[in-house]
Amino acid sequence: MDSSDESLARAAQMGDREAFGLLVERVYDRVFGLGFRLTGDRAEAEDLAQDVCLSLPARLKSWRGEGKLSTWLYRVTVNAARDRFRRRAAHARAAEGWGDWEVARQADLAEASERLDWLTRAMRALNDDLRETLALVLDGVSHAEAGAVLGVSEGTVSWRVSEAKKRLKAVKEAEG
Repeated sequence: MDSSDESLARAAQMGDREAFGLLVERVYDRVFGLGFRLTGDRAEAEDLAQDVCLSLPARLKSWRGEGKLSTWLYRVTVNAARDRFRRRAAHARAAEGWGDWEVARQADLAEASERLDWLTRAMRALNDDLRETLALVLDGVSHAEAGAVLGVSEGTVSWRVSEAKKRLKAVKEAEG
């Protein structure tokens, strides 16, 4: 069998796996080298060369065999690099603004954490009955359920919540 790149490509087009394997072995370094010159980054060039080689079975169907395989393969590699650059630019454009969003999100989280820390400290100043009642209600327990848990009436739970709010508000105003 003729072992030129073109003859291996024709055999690979016909489904010859051995020819395809030999072709990939033969062209991989050239594809990688061009990829490195195009990207300037070894890892990026490696990814590009792998992508090109993985897509070769499908792409070979479009090779008409009119010119040198290397010319066609370089075109495939250049186009693949351009596609990667376009995708990267699109991702970068899509990511713009996310930095601002993340800064705002982190600020919101910090503010919520500060409020929770304040509430935890302020609740320590409440008597046990008020603190227990408020903790249950803040956890989403209804006043009726809180009353059942604490052994008091629903009205008592409502009063305790109101009293706890008044005392917490006084603590907040005192802090200032």
